[in-house]
Amino acid sequence: MFNFKIHQELSCIAEGDGYFYAKAGAMVAYKGQFTAEKVLLDPNQNQSMLKSFVNLAARKLSGENIPIMKVSGNGAYYMANRAQHVSIITLDKGQSLGVESENLLAFTPDCKYSVRFIGSGVVSQKGLFTSNFTANGPNAQVVVTTNGNPIVLETPCVVDPDAVVCWTGPDPGFRADVNWKTFLGQTSGESYFMEFNSHGEVVIIQPSERFGGIDIGID
Repeated sequence: MFNFKIHQELSCIAEGDGYFYAKAGAMVAYKGQFTAEKVLLDPNQNQSMLKSFVNLAARKLSGENIPIMKVSGNGAYYMANRAQHVSIITLDKGQSLGVESENLLAFTPDCKYSVRFIGSGVVSQKGLFTSNFTANGPNAQVVVTTNGNPIVLETPCVVDPDAVVCWTGPDPGFRADVNWKTFLGQTSGESYFMEFNSHGEVVIIQPSERFGGIDIGID
């Protein structure tokens, strides 16, 4: 069994033996014996071929599909992505995590990987779908990256959809603050929000927005 831990903020170490899953190209170094193979269909275990095809199609059609490799072996496996900061989320059995696929770095086999519809990306780069992980066992860990130090918030809270990285628990609502000033270019530019109304869950955002939204104004 592998466990993840943060190494000097900008990298993650997977230590142990067995196997885990990582974003293709995530490895920067390792100690021990490891092999990596590309996951062609689906990383979920004990699943029929049909369901694997369906999950792959859902990821491709939703834009949430990224190249994933299965890493097997024993020792210490170092991972990073473009000097981004790393965070590790440990899930209780049955708990779910919504993650932006571009921020995903690695996860353990105790996580079921799928796609879920959230429908809150009409006017941002957030998109209508997000990657979803559900804890199926006692060692469910997901590693994510952020541009800059992660900002960890406890719900309830309201966040910019272009800054969100991941969240536990139920999906957020979508709120728009649009009026005549929006179309005259007289607003602050913060007109669309993700609203998390549950209590005691966690939202991670990054101090770097994806470029998106509507830019309408009159010169």
